[in-house]
Amino acid sequence: MGVHRLLLDGPPVTSLDAYIERGGGRAISKARELGVGGVLDEVTLSGLRGRGGAGFPVGLKWQAIAAGGDGVGERFVVANGAEGEPGTFKDRFLIRHNPYQLVEGLLLSAWVLGARRTFVALKRSFSREAALVASAVEEIQAAGWVPDIAVELVSGPDEYLFGEEKALLEVIEGEDPLPRMLPPYLYGLFTNNPQMGWSAGSSTGAVGQVASNPTLVNNVETLSAIPSIVRNGGEWYRSFGTAESPGTIVCTVSGDTRRHGVEEFELGTPVVEIIETVGGGMPHGRDVAFVLSGVSNPVLGPDDLEVGASYEAMSEIGSGLGTGGFIVFDDRTDPVELAAAVSRFLYVESCGQCPACKLGCEHLTSLLESPSGVAVDLGVVSGRLSTVADASRCYLPTQEQRVIQSLLPSMRRSRTGAERRDLLITKIVDLADDRFTLDARQRQKRPDWTYGS
Repeated sequence: MGVHRLLLDGPPVTSLDAYIERGGGRAISKARELGVGGVLDEVTLSGLRGRGGAGFPVGLKWQAIAAGGDGVGERFVVANGAEGEPGTFKDRFLIRHNPYQLVEGLLLSAWVLGARRTFVALKRSFSREAALVASAVEEIQAAGWVPDIAVELVSGPDEYLFGEEKALLEVIEGEDPLPRMLPPYLYGLFTNNPQMGWSAGSSTGAVGQVASNPTLVNNVETLSAIPSIVRNGGEWYRSFGTAESPGTIVCTVSGDTRRHGVEEFELGTPVVEIIETVGGGMPHGRDVAFVLSGVSNPVLGPDDLEVGASYEAMSEIGSGLGTGGFIVFDDRTDPVELAAAVSRFLYVESCGQCPACKLGCEHLTSLLESPSGVAVDLGVVSGRLSTVADASRCYLPTQEQRVIQSLLPSMRRSRTGAERRDLLITKIVDLADDRFTLDARQRQKRPDWTYGS
């Protein structure tokens, strides 16, 4: 276990020729030798799991999209680069290092599924990454690797929900990032089927045809891993990581560590080793109190840090791996303030379509943001958490439930009136001199996605 670079190997790749020297394009040739079924078999055999947070088996997801034949309409493929999870910077880091492997992975997945249109979805603020992807697409198309598959760049808003796959489809269709009811593998892009959302598109099939257009959504890291798997085989990929979590994962470390950064590790590497390697450990005299793996999993405490960073190991201790982003908080941290910061982020980033967020997350935030010196009524907080996710449209209120519930024991033990640190939970803007810059505007953000003074 430890550092092992499959995706971040060598210096940054700045041209197609440089990528070809590293083996770029060989996966396209190998795919033609293997055939569609052969490639799907290798991806399934590899055990690759989606790196967007859920860890769903990629081969199984591709099989679900492929099922149904022509009767379900067209297929589409989307690369989700709408990176907004607090504590993660990996997709932008990967694009800056090698945008060509992302484009090749996108084309391979589309070729397997018979898709003729693909999309790379990035935030408008990711202008550097968009330029790199656009240049890679232009070079690869000029080289004629897969000439009959189009790659389109989509720029979306900075809202957190842009990264939710059902909301992502809305943005591609020109709408706001408001989650639909049904997942993309059931009802995808440009369908005329009821979505119970804000709008309904129209099928790209024949007039009068009712098509579901199954759409594959994989994140940037997932698709970037596909070329090496096709080129070297599924068994080769399984030689890294663990039996249930094969391969590597790109991890981000931020917070109270000596430094911040991004590195690639074999899955199963202990969390404490990741924090030490990337973050340089804690400053003198400070200890780890809490570690957030994003804002969708129960918090890790000091006794949890020896756990391996794998989907199964994190699940066994009641948490989750998420996107591999670890936000570290030291022993000065008041768990009530941390809970309030997480709750406020989720509340203002909610789309407000359902009562779970519009009422539940708002109520919990108001309870946790008590005035200085006034104790939070943890009994009321606990009771509200039990119902906050009821009848929710997406996973966001469940995230609130999981994270805040995990902090309740520490909140009960904490002293009243602990010094506040003005904690900010928000997305990473950029990395410079081993430190991340956070989006300070988050402090002024309101639940209608506007900003106060």
